[in-house]
Amino acid sequence: MDWRIAVIPATMIPIIIIVIQFNIKLEDLLAIGALPFIGASLVMMAKLGLQGLKLSYIARTFLGPFDSIKNLAAMRVGSEFIKFTTPMFVGAEFAVIYYLTKKRISPAKASWVAILDIVTEVLAGGVLSILAGVFALLSGAYVVATIVLATSIVVTSIWVVLFFVSSKHTFQVPKGIAVLMTKFGKERGEKSLKQSNEWLEEVCTLSRENLGSAKTKKVFVVGFLIALVAWIFYGLSFLIIANSVGFTIEFFDSIMAVMGANAIGNLPITIGGSGLAEFGIVAYINNLDPFNLVIPESGLEWNAVIGWRIATYYVPIVVTWVLLVKLALGKYTRPETVQSECPVCGKLLSDSKFASHLEKEHKTE
Repeated sequence: MDWRIAVIPATMIPIIIIVIQFNIKLEDLLAIGALPFIGASLVMMAKLGLQGLKLSYIARTFLGPFDSIKNLAAMRVGSEFIKFTTPMFVGAEFAVIYYLTKKRISPAKASWVAILDIVTEVLAGGVLSILAGVFALLSGAYVVATIVLATSIVVTSIWVVLFFVSSKHTFQVPKGIAVLMTKFGKERGEKSLKQSNEWLEEVCTLSRENLGSAKTKKVFVVGFLIALVAWIFYGLSFLIIANSVGFTIEFFDSIMAVMGANAIGNLPITIGGSGLAEFGIVAYINNLDPFNLVIPESGLEWNAVIGWRIATYYVPIVVTWVLLVKLALGKYTRPETVQSECPVCGKLLSDSKFASHLEKEHKTE
């Protein structure tokens, strides 16, 4: 994970360019005010918190009360660090799978829960982003609308279609990748290929067993609604920052601008959408070509955009890193359960320690 920390400074390059290009001073950022900045940060953390609660709800519904809601939610929030440091905001699902398998959940079940969680999130975000693209198109921002619609439709379709098709078709590792694995990996490659295909088969089997059930439909709908509210919180964050510097923007328009920027940030060009999100929100609000960096006299200033990005990206990245290291990547010690009472001294011992206790403490009795 050290390399992910190392790439964080790279995400600041677009911000530095903006600061130099438009001569943004520290006092310009301070003009936002402490309360609006804190408010935007808290709203963003509320968005992440809702994602955590959604994962907890999905996991405990299908896997039982194997872990606390608090731990599952915090772990899910921590997994967002991987998305923040990856192009196209992917990777959080792998941290979730890793954590669940540490809790003695089978890889297939852990994967299916993580996929269901991410699909509800992608679908909710995709619906709002597509809506933002439609509004951009109606307002005449054709370049912005094309980028927003193209990225949001492609990303949403891939996740949703693959998820539902998995209940009808058993996926296997593509032949081209399989050939490379066996050719260069030899015996280890063949073993990995076999394990991967078995895992995919188990995940698809779980889809067939669960997708048609009333319980799964309920979980999917509830998960989608929670994700929808979470994305709306994200949209609210820009409204708080923008209004603090005198730029008036309505609640709905703020959500559309943020979701449009988020869709543009999904382009696999920069890490965590760095630069793309900033330029995207300006382009969306001002109906500009997304590569035109000049803001017309509309009242929106770059200090608001930079302040919004810091509050919704750099502040959460610190929190998510701490939670990721503490929970998702932390060492897990399986709790021992008291099983038996020592017939000699009456001490309660777990199964793993019972035999050694008798041998060491009472071998002469």
